[in-house]
Amino acid sequence: MRRLFAGLFFLLLAAPTLAAPHVAVRLVPETLAVAPGGTVTVALEQVIEPGWHSYWSNPGDAGLPTEIAWHLPPGWKAGAIQWPYPLRQPIGPLMDYGYQDKVRLLVNLIAPNHAAPGSRIGIGADVTWLACKNMCVPEAAKLDLVLFVEANPAPPDAVTAESFAAARAKLPGKSPWPMRYAADKNLRLYIEAPRLGAKTTVAAQFFPASGGIIRDAEPQRFAALPGGLVLTLAKAEKFAVGKPLDGVAVLTSQDGSVRPLIVHAMPGTVPAAALSAEKKNDFGPPSAVLFAFLGGLILNIMPCVLPVLAMKALSLAGQAGSERRKARVAAFAYSFGAVASFVAFGAGLAALRAGGEAIGWGFQLQFPPMVAALALLLFAVGLNFLGVFAIAPVSAGDALTRKPGLAGAFFTGVLAVAVAAPCTAPFMATAIGFGLTQGPAMILGVFVALGLGFALPFLMIGLFPSLYRLLPKPGRWMVWFERLMALPMFGAAAWLLWVLARQVSQADMWLMAAALLSFAVALWAWDRLRWTGPVLVGMAAVLVTIGTLKPAPIPAWGGALSVAAEPYSAARLQHLRDERRPVFVDASAAWCITCLVNEKTALMRPKVRAAFEKRNIAWLVADWTNRDPAITALLEVNGRSGVPMYLYYRPGAAAAKVLPQLLTEGIVLKAIEKP
Repeated sequence: MRRLFAGLFFLLLAAPTLAAPHVAVRLVPETLAVAPGGTVTVALEQVIEPGWHSYWSNPGDAGLPTEIAWHLPPGWKAGAIQWPYPLRQPIGPLMDYGYQDKVRLLVNLIAPNHAAPGSRIGIGADVTWLACKNMCVPEAAKLDLVLFVEANPAPPDAVTAESFAAARAKLPGKSPWPMRYAADKNLRLYIEAPRLGAKTTVAAQFFPASGGIIRDAEPQRFAALPGGLVLTLAKAEKFAVGKPLDGVAVLTSQDGSVRPLIVHAMPGTVPAAALSAEKKNDFGPPSAVLFAFLGGLILNIMPCVLPVLAMKALSLAGQAGSERRKARVAAFAYSFGAVASFVAFGAGLAALRAGGEAIGWGFQLQFPPMVAALALLLFAVGLNFLGVFAIAPVSAGDALTRKPGLAGAFFTGVLAVAVAAPCTAPFMATAIGFGLTQGPAMILGVFVALGLGFALPFLMIGLFPSLYRLLPKPGRWMVWFERLMALPMFGAAAWLLWVLARQVSQADMWLMAAALLSFAVALWAWDRLRWTGPVLVGMAAVLVTIGTLKPAPIPAWGGALSVAAEPYSAARLQHLRDERRPVFVDASAAWCITCLVNEKTALMRPKVRAAFEKRNIAWLVADWTNRDPAITALLEVNGRSGVPMYLYYRPGAAAAKVLPQLLTEGIVLKAIEKP
């Protein structure tokens, strides 16, 4: 009854619309011909608008599954829909089960034995489905299909055969391992499979076949035992212990491959080690918050924070002669700016993931307009440091004794986070990866802890102003110091333009160059001549340019890696492993400075390259410069939310060795040594 009312509630929210449907559908036959008495598989293909989803056979807390009403000639029959495994779709406090992007629902059509060869068969289908995002819209379509009856129909062409094979790979199959469950306040589903260890299977989810089995929105916990896997599920009040536990278990391997299994488990004995293993593997909120705090603290010394250090140094120099109270207030303002930026980032990340986006840490730099905006901002800061313009012009004497205001300290913290965003640090990836599997509150808690850790060094200096005695007193040297600090700002802006050049077309880069020039001229004219016209024209040119930037195909990975490297794909990785060839997976991005430093200091070193060549190690580059859901999935199944990530697969090994985020030549060479 609860599910019925939830479904009616969603339908009442569904707004009538004359716009194009949010899900485009069509019928795709595996072959155009079928033999008398034969079977042809037809796919109902749904292409779903980004951020929206359709529903599985069990829609979860609310929703409606797709339905097909077939119009067939006499004697023809249609089988049931073959449902691929779904994804969890959180909608506020509810949890739905459905599909994103593109899905194919397979149906077998069976021709009668008396079907006449050479006949042309018209088939119709009335399809209804529910599309949901922030609201739900019931949609429908009338589809037609023409098939031919032939005595010896030709097999499907290679492209069609591959697409249907991919669709069938997502259908749950019979489990080769026995399953059973135990029930108390929770349900513990045990899969007795000794070779499915923690290093092989890195994630598992259960989708109930119907409502009333589990509390759909509650988290699911997964643990590996010596003899198999255990999934802990929140039992629904109406579940009758003793009945079969039916549904689908989706197991994700470390290489990103997914295996969906049909679950039909009866009550039985679950090893006592299940509970202790579950607790051991349970990385809870306190650990995530602690790891986030430590990650934020370590982030201060990561390679990408050189511009941040420049801003901090300049701010410290300006406060060297400040009163204790003002120095303390400025430190708190800086810390508040840093924490607020991390919280805003976390809130945006949570909102986008709730809308179905496959993103992680650093996602904003996969968006060319954001890269361009950040490059312009750092360019403007550099011009300001050089004295090309001033936010609030004062005399040279006042400039030497002027104390930074609260707004300046706050926005220094904001800009520091923006510049440091491309980096990840030890502990940080684990904390964010855990947070992204939880609700919005946990995500925000992780990002608050990150901000506090990041701001701590500057906050401590503000709380203990005696440390300022280590700094020289304010004087004319500060003018030259400020000019010098423009260099890292211009360097960071140049690096972001290089990133942008890998993301957009050459024509867009010329537009960006023109925008930079007009931006600089406008700032100079506004400061020296007090002309508002040039400022407005320059800002308009910048906004138009940024708004028109769109991702272009990423060129082949450059540098020394280009000789041996090839693009990552789960299929290519599996093929290389089937050949028992060692594989090194390099998950990187052009905007990740840590990745670039690792390449220069470790991966491109002659000894490392020679060792790779000697051992015939395949090098797969998972380039995350632009958004790529396949690479996002690879990161998530390995407990990461961002790059860099390095995996090494030994021949015949069940799982990959995960290397540290900061590499040295010795670390890489040791990792690829024979066991």
